Amino acid sequence: MARILIAEDEEPVRIFVSRALEHFGHSVRAVADGGAALQALHDESFDLLLTDIVMPVMDGIALALKASSEWPGMPVVLMTGYAAEKQRAHNLEELVHDVVSKPFSLDEIGQIIQAALDARDAD
Repeated sequence: MARILIAEDEEPVRIFVSRALEHFGHSVRAVADGGAALQALHDESFDLLLTDIVMPVMDGIALALKASSEWPGMPVVLMTGYAAEKQRAHNLEELVHDVVSKPFSLDEIGQIIQAALDARDAD
């Protein structure tokens, strides 16, 4: 399947999302902040970036902007538990495939990730 980078500062969410995506057959690397995610993007090749918006070091929106600039073919999906942050991300619809609200189910995150990968493959 796909190689996915997850950037999420809350460990329980990071573990849940990692296990969910592995359940769907994806290979996952998970990191705790935007800075570590940016380093991982430089070190390895990924098919998709799934990032929280509110994180230390570099927030998910700054990470999405940087990732879409340096790796334009890689879909980016944002996660947030804050309505105001979701609105902030709405302005990035050209760069971000989707914004998913926390909490979400295993099936919901699987469908969103698959839709992002399918859209990438259709281009």
